[in-house]
Amino acid sequence: MQDDLFGCPPPPPTQPPGPARAPRRAGSGVQPAAHDEALHALAAALPARLRLGTSSWSYPGWAGIVWDAAHAESRLSRSGLTAYAQHPLLRSVCIDRGFYRPLTEAEFARHAAQVPDDFRFVVKAPALVTDAQVRGEDGRGRQTNPAFLDPTLAVQTFVAPALAGLGDKVGALVFQISPLPFLQLQRLPQLLEQLRLMLKALPDVRGSTPDGVVAVEVRDPEWLHPSVAPALASVLRDAGVTYCLGLHAKMPRMAEQLPLLRALWPGPLVCRWNLNPLHGAYGYEDARRDYSPYDRIHDIDEETRALIARTVRGVTGAGQNAYVTISNKAEGCAPLSARALAERLAGPPESAPGR
Repeated sequence: MQDDLFGCPPPPPTQPPGPARAPRRAGSGVQPAAHDEALHALAAALPARLRLGTSSWSYPGWAGIVWDAAHAESRLSRSGLTAYAQHPLLRSVCIDRGFYRPLTEAEFARHAAQVPDDFRFVVKAPALVTDAQVRGEDGRGRQTNPAFLDPTLAVQTFVAPALAGLGDKVGALVFQISPLPFLQLQRLPQLLEQLRLMLKALPDVRGSTPDGVVAVEVRDPEWLHPSVAPALASVLRDAGVTYCLGLHAKMPRMAEQLPLLRALWPGPLVCRWNLNPLHGAYGYEDARRDYSPYDRIHDIDEETRALIARTVRGVTGAGQNAYVTISNKAEGCAPLSARALAERLAGPPESAPGR
């Protein structure tokens, strides 16, 4: 199984390099940066089943990397997605803001209308369904959330509008289970049964879209404990759902999460590269402060780059889809991290450690 997952050569290039973008015209709104032939050639060398992207897209610091020039964050949020989708490497994006407020079918449809047909969205489910606590403005839990893992709300506020609005552009619909309070962590077997019931109640995403998949991400390492992980894998397998590799400092490193993915093999890869571990489990705000305006790489995470590349090669080489989205908090600039990962993927395969 490990040989199948790692080290397989990528499929041959399927897309010819495209021309560089024309210079921006005055008054024409957000335009893409001028992408040279080398970047198009790099994109063409990637596995066709890989959809690489970032977490959201409204960052002024990406001027000259993704955008033609500096634009206000509000303008990029409203009208930058079309330019983003013209970046040769970025064939996906994670819509994070749905975690804080459910998106409507019309909002999903507006996003879908701004990108090409082969673009796929990764979307986070609303906290209304995935957080066991109702939180205040400071992020602290205030009270128990009665809607946690509610099957009806999961369908009505997330999966149904996403399917209707995004259509064939659905990529991965991610239920990120937020960090649990201590008492909830003591009852993971019961929570697993709640999770099973919710997932089994969802519409058939794989059957109704060409590339869609439901994935579950967790933010407590206790889910991966040897006494719990097999039961989690059983729940996901039974529901036709995959595990999302959540690369966050709250969680074990990627190598320690891969056994759960192997337990679900064969299947797609969903990976969200969120936070550089050097900042620690509660270092999100430190990364935001240190890396802003996200216009360059600050801290290279060589270990994660290498393992993502090797896993993508194996998964796509076996004919499965791979979704990898990257946060600015991973290394400092998500589009540049995507380029570094693409360059590693386009190079010669690397052997697994010890082989």
